[in-house]
Amino acid sequence: MRIIPAIDLKDGKCVRLFKGDFAKSTEYSADPAAIGRRFSALAVDDLHIVDLDGARSGQQKNHSIVTKIASQSGLAIQLGGGIRERDDVARWLDAGVARCVVGSIAILRPDTVKLWQSEFGSDSIVLALDVRLNEIGEPILTTQGWTKDSSVALWECIDIYREAGALHVLCTDISRDGAMTGPNFDLYAEILSRYPGIVLQASGGVRNLQDLQALRDLNVPAAITGRALLDGKISETEVSSFRRNA
Repeated sequence: MRIIPAIDLKDGKCVRLFKGDFAKSTEYSADPAAIGRRFSALAVDDLHIVDLDGARSGQQKNHSIVTKIASQSGLAIQLGGGIRERDDVARWLDAGVARCVVGSIAILRPDTVKLWQSEFGSDSIVLALDVRLNEIGEPILTTQGWTKDSSVALWECIDIYREAGALHVLCTDISRDGAMTGPNFDLYAEILSRYPGIVLQASGGVRNLQDLQALRDLNVPAAITGRALLDGKISETEVSSFRRNA
């Protein structure tokens, strides 16, 4: 299982939100590129960057910061937040981003995103499907940087894209994100049971090495972790050990 460190950008800084709430953010660094360099020293190959400003407004204003992180970290970048047009995808891929992460647009305009998959290849597009569990435990998708709930169930959305050959799916249980309460293991087990060929990226709630080991035991292909690394709950030595024992 791949470990993918995460950097969330807000107002030009590296932050973490609590359960997706923009009013509850913790600043970790005014120099996100330095965080990228720190993560590049880990035994990892990828880096997940979220432009929170872009996710909320639809306008990407952290282009220079993302470019700087990419050039200085040397990691394969997957970028999300505010990517809502075909030219956004083309520009970032041309700039060296490995994968573009699309969220709201994947829910609101699936026919458009399926065209992007066809044009740029399924390996270049990651579907970011962020959910809240409703009163009966059904995962319902959110949009607009987690600020709006849709009426679309996670399964309905994945079904649409699997027919078009979707490969990468990043799923976040928003109630777990930044809360350090552990991943939603049941949710990820059900996703893999329903869609065994998908390259799932588990996101939200990873606290420690034991959580990563539990996700690996479920055969989750990749896990994103931000706060646990930033807070030192997962050490460089543990990341290296995890990779060696994969």
